[in-house]
Amino acid sequence: MPKMKSNKGAHKSFRKTASGKFKRRKAYKSHILTSKSTKRKRKLRRATLVSDANQKKVSLMVHN
Repeated sequence: MPKMKSNKGAHKSFRKTASGKFKRRKAYKSHILTSKSTKRKRKLRRATLVSDANQKKVSLMVHN
């Protein structure tokens, strides 16, 4: 049976932290930014961690 391939899209979207968790970008920051407030856009700049419920799924996709 062949080896499982890692998900290259996920590989580019997530970064592993020193503690083994995954960092991700926040959604809703790509287009139609005129209708969003400056405060909201500023908060979307910051990266956040993947939720505990999704850690295992992301780990399988990224193969780390």
